[in-house]
Amino acid sequence: MIGSIGLLAAGFVALLVGAYVFTNAVEWAGVRLNLGHGAVGSVLAAVATAMPESLIPVVAIISGEQTGEIAIGAIIGAPFLLGTLAMAVIGVAALSFRGRRGRAGLEIDRRSVLRDLSVFLVFFALAVLLGLIGSRVVHIIVGIALVAAYIAYLWRTISAHRGEGDEEQPGHLFFDPSKGDPPTNLQVIAQIVVGIATIVGGAQLFVTEVETLAHDLGIAALVLALVLAPLASELPEKLNSVLWVRQAKDTLAVGNVTGAMVYQSMLPVAIGLAFTPWKLTSPAVAASLAALAGGGLAIAVVLRGGRMRLPYVGTWILLYAGAVGFILTAE
Repeated sequence: MIGSIGLLAAGFVALLVGAYVFTNAVEWAGVRLNLGHGAVGSVLAAVATAMPESLIPVVAIISGEQTGEIAIGAIIGAPFLLGTLAMAVIGVAALSFRGRRGRAGLEIDRRSVLRDLSVFLVFFALAVLLGLIGSRVVHIIVGIALVAAYIAYLWRTISAHRGEGDEEQPGHLFFDPSKGDPPTNLQVIAQIVVGIATIVGGAQLFVTEVETLAHDLGIAALVLALVLAPLASELPEKLNSVLWVRQAKDTLAVGNVTGAMVYQSMLPVAIGLAFTPWKLTSPAVAASLAALAGGGLAIAVVLRGGRMRLPYVGTWILLYAGAVGFILTAE
């Protein structure tokens, strides 16, 4: 068991390193495409930071592990954490840095954030509903529709923000040895490829060791994937939002989370619908309902002008803790 825990930790490290390398390259891709914070946060940064959790179910499906339990757990677990704990992290950051920022509220692109949250609530609720319906044909049809819908979302978001490029550039590209002139397109693409390859390797190790550890502990692989996968791979990346809040880049900070919520409710769900049984047990349903409630609360906060208050943060934390408690005792 100690060996499995060590290898699981190694998988987590590979996931995080790969995501860090990938995110840096994607930020430079945003500069190349002349996109503003709205599109970079909701699309490029969101997809980049969501990549580890997205590849875990893909690798699990290819490996045929635990008849889809690990895949379903990773797919549901990411929106669960994003809609609850990640939102709480942003709220804590806004309240903690209010002296430096001169405000506790978030100044965001309200249209972009409301669009993200509304899309998430609609499509993730549909995913939960389909988890209670056993029709394979319906699952495949909806999966295809989700892919098409996400492509449309990407097109609309990028089109709306094209030409809004910001003067501030991201940190040096890791694959640019000069550290002087802006990197070339080839360097950006090469770093993206290496980042993805590192994430895939980490995902493969994670899937293998989750199955081994679940067997050793005598618990369902679904539970480990539902809680551990997003907590270890998604939350550290969302801490980027804390830095952005501190720098008063609120649209980037919030869009990083809401954009990932959109992504996780569509493409990974489409994969789950098409390639797993997609039968949601009570732990998965509990996590899903908490995510939907957290997303609904986020909409309420945005409609109130983005003002962050302790009761909002406390509610997000309670939603997360309550669902985790149910998940651990239900199995």
